[in-house]
Amino acid sequence: MSLLSNQDRDALLEMFGAINRPVKLMLAVADECPTCSETRQILDELAALSPQISVDIIDLAGSEGQAESYEIDRAPGMAVLAGDLDPKDYGIRYFGIPSGYEFSSLIQDIIMVGSGESGLSVATRAALDDLDGPVHIQVFVTPTCPYCPGAVHLAHQMAFHSSWVKADMVEAMEFPELAQKFGVMGVPRTVINGLVHVEGAVPEAVLLPKVLEGARLPA
Repeated sequence: MSLLSNQDRDALLEMFGAINRPVKLMLAVADECPTCSETRQILDELAALSPQISVDIIDLAGSEGQAESYEIDRAPGMAVLAGDLDPKDYGIRYFGIPSGYEFSSLIQDIIMVGSGESGLSVATRAALDDLDGPVHIQVFVTPTCPYCPGAVHLAHQMAFHSSWVKADMVEAMEFPELAQKFGVMGVPRTVINGLVHVEGAVPEAVLLPKVLEGARLPA
């Protein structure tokens, strides 16, 4: 049974017209993962809508280092890459199923990577260009949170622009040990280099100083 309605497919077909280069969705799965099958179906249905989108599946337990090379240590874990034979990794990651409101984050990221445009302001891009240390952004979400996709996509925009930044969407209910570790009591909660925290969905002008602060801390 299809997860996408006819109306959804028609809208996505139009949106994917903005994609002008290949996008690879690299999905790590595991036998004990309760949402891996549905996550794979979501990605397969998206790939069927555009010849520019492809899906690669790797077994977290037997990937011969492939999952580790993409710094994916949980399933479902996904990297959104540009290109096909030698894909470029922007540090955009999903840990947990991109369902509910988070489906829109994935769509925005596919279009961003496929079009090559971050959509960030000139000021934000300039500040990110001055980074000289690694920044790891983790955005904790739940599928029912309407404010979470904006926080996730903004973090992914920054990862897309700067090679110093990597950004994860983390589904808090699927990975409660991580949520507990970082004191997640509500979502979205953004954690930068494990020490700087941002509550709620905030604009570029608010997140950027936190990212710069995080860059001064150990990743």
